[in-house]
Amino acid sequence: MVNKKATGKVEAAHKTSKAAAKQHIGLVKNDMWLEPFEAAIQGRHDHALWEIGKLTQKGKRRLTDFANGHEYYGLHKLAKGWVFREWAPNATEIYLVGDFNGWQETDRYKAKRIEGTGNWELRLSEKALKHGDLYKMHVHWNGGEGERIPAWIRRVVQDEETKIFSAQVWNPEKPYVWKKKSFKAKTNPLLIYECHIGMGQDAEKVGTYTEFRENVLPRIKKDGYNCIQVMAIQEHPYYGSFGYHVSSFFAASSRFGTPEELKELIDAAHQDGIAVIMDIVHSHAVKNEVEGLGNLAGDPNQFFYPGDRHEHPAWDSLCFDYGNDEVMHFLLSNCKYWLEEFHFDGFRFDGVTSMLYYSHGLGEAFTNYADYFNGGEDDNAICYLTLANKLIHEVNPHAITIAEEVSGMPGLAAKFEDGGFGFDYRMAMNIPDYWIKTIKELKDEDWKPSSIFWEVKNRRPDEKTISYCESHDQALVGDKTIIFRLIDADMYWHFKKGDENEVAHRGIALHKMIRLVTAAAINGGYLNFMGNEFGHPEWIDFPREGNGWSHKYARRQWNLVDNKELCYHWLGDFDREMISVIKSQKNFNKTPVEEIWHNDGDQILAFKRGDLIFVFNFSPNKSFTDYGFLVPTGSYDVVLNTDSKDFGGNGLADDTMTHFTNFDPLYVNDHKEWLKLYIPARSAVVLKKN
Repeated sequence: MVNKKATGKVEAAHKTSKAAAKQHIGLVKNDMWLEPFEAAIQGRHDHALWEIGKLTQKGKRRLTDFANGHEYYGLHKLAKGWVFREWAPNATEIYLVGDFNGWQETDRYKAKRIEGTGNWELRLSEKALKHGDLYKMHVHWNGGEGERIPAWIRRVVQDEETKIFSAQVWNPEKPYVWKKKSFKAKTNPLLIYECHIGMGQDAEKVGTYTEFRENVLPRIKKDGYNCIQVMAIQEHPYYGSFGYHVSSFFAASSRFGTPEELKELIDAAHQDGIAVIMDIVHSHAVKNEVEGLGNLAGDPNQFFYPGDRHEHPAWDSLCFDYGNDEVMHFLLSNCKYWLEEFHFDGFRFDGVTSMLYYSHGLGEAFTNYADYFNGGEDDNAICYLTLANKLIHEVNPHAITIAEEVSGMPGLAAKFEDGGFGFDYRMAMNIPDYWIKTIKELKDEDWKPSSIFWEVKNRRPDEKTISYCESHDQALVGDKTIIFRLIDADMYWHFKKGDENEVAHRGIALHKMIRLVTAAAINGGYLNFMGNEFGHPEWIDFPREGNGWSHKYARRQWNLVDNKELCYHWLGDFDREMISVIKSQKNFNKTPVEEIWHNDGDQILAFKRGDLIFVFNFSPNKSFTDYGFLVPTGSYDVVLNTDSKDFGGNGLADDTMTHFTNFDPLYVNDHKEWLKLYIPARSAVVLKKN
């Protein structure tokens, strides 16, 4: 006899197990093509949860309580006296040597090892050190010794004559008092002005935090950007590295000024409603031993992977050991330090691709999902990046994190709870590559609006991106900016008003159109590198032996855009108006990008975002009269036209007239009618519904 009750329980259990089997992690739910790799995604997530549990003592404290190394290590002024601490497990003796003891080892400045640890401590009287003193560690280890700059130090300076770097006691009588004590970034959309303090001046020299605050910040505010991304903040021995070969991770570069001056710059930006994020370099470190972490105490692997993974094969730098809890402590504390001490609003993480893979992504094609889950990933680095995002948003829930990543790793900017890494945004690095390829390889007649539209919208639906036409990468010697690809040497001879030739006219027109179609299709943010908005004519070449240590090309020539007799100001004025139009649409990021029409033969593209309609004619020689589009019924006004004479165009259309839609009985139920426009060749127009 069949036991129906028992059978029912078995069937119910079977149904429950089937239902449970369908409960995919969020990343897979959003993209079922990832289902074959769900175990790997879940494994990464579990690894991060395990690491969080370990570092937080299974939830007894927060992750931010773990990331306080900067409050313990380094040099600190106490209520009475000073304390210095360093993690150097391989050291046998550590002395501080400096201005205070004639740079000689003395017992008074000898640190003691804290028993049972790799930590060293030195306590000193109040008079033993004073503000401005230069110093270093003199470290001994079995078989060697050397002078070193402490790993956790907050101030490093370079002697102008000897070029030698030293740590500096920094304890000003009047610490900086913040005027804007709290700040929440505007991120809908995020409009980023990527910049470099040192090259932010017209003068052939290294610019300062103060000069940037006084001279450049007002330009950024006027142009409408709501975020600045500052490069090269962490101290680096070689200026020409663009700040990517870091030596002292907790020290703001002194070549630009003092910590107080950097704080004043950030404070001023916040008062102007502008967020400030910094390029943070945790993907590698400079190899220097005297200035950096390369061999702090006789153990070259103290911070870095051993063996074949020790050095980066392409960057001549060292690779952090993300599986070492002390290294994790160092890097997570570094994130927290910059957020709390300097009130940065977040970070753009540099070189994420290099961190993710044992190969650093070199020579990899990444043609399908299997390439991201083939065992070549560094799970330790993936775990670190995930924890860094958790920590940053724990310290500041409104913080901004951006991943500079070229391989396309799925989930990078997806929520941690969904199995993602937790970045807020990822750089849309496909877009500048696409524009370079298009300009280099295609005749103007072969530019296809369908391809352009696909490329500027090519992203994962569950991840926000930062779109851009070009960044500092495309402005470096050895590469070319968009304006130089379009105009080249004619920039020097035909960029005065009235002297433009056909090459200049073409370049001016396409420069505006490329920026507009890229910015109009964003789903997170838009980025511009300083000066590129007005077509800065010079590449970036930092002082080096090959150019006679000249600063000629390591600056921005603001005089060009300020000169109303030159064409540069047309591009700068257009960029300002473009940003204004984007900001005029409420919740721009949340308005879907809806294609209205494309025709590759005509080279016409039209799409809609909220009340804004964007129309492009990429044809170099075909203008169209009464070109029709089906749009929501109503009237429309022109709010931006690349062909306006105000922006160096021909002014062929009457932008003062209101455009009314034309009735068509076929589309009554769709509430749509025909909008008919005159669209000149090589131009774009933005209309807003009344």
